[in-house]
Amino acid sequence: MVTIIATVEVKDGKMEEAIKLLKEIVPKIKSSEPGTLEYIPHTIKGGKFKNTIIFYEKYENEEAFKTHRGNQAKIAAELAPLMKPGMDLKTCFEIV
Repeated sequence: MVTIIATVEVKDGKMEEAIKLLKEIVPKIKSSEPGTLEYIPHTIKGGKFKNTIIFYEKYENEEAFKTHRGNQAKIAAELAPLMKPGMDLKTCFEIV
């Protein structure tokens, strides 16, 4: 299994719009990418992280992750106008 933890910053004043868009996008990802086991965006409340979204993503295997990456351009095109440049991306592999 492959787990991804991605952190993005939302532009000031755009969080509600980003949340609304993600509520539309996430079900589409889950239904169109069978190897995507989890795709869960999270907000962080308060302080310097109030404009942060963390994505927890879990894929059945490397092939499923490649499928998702192939679809990422469409997702990014919709979200990019709401996000600050850059993303912190961590690819994790389960120990047990």
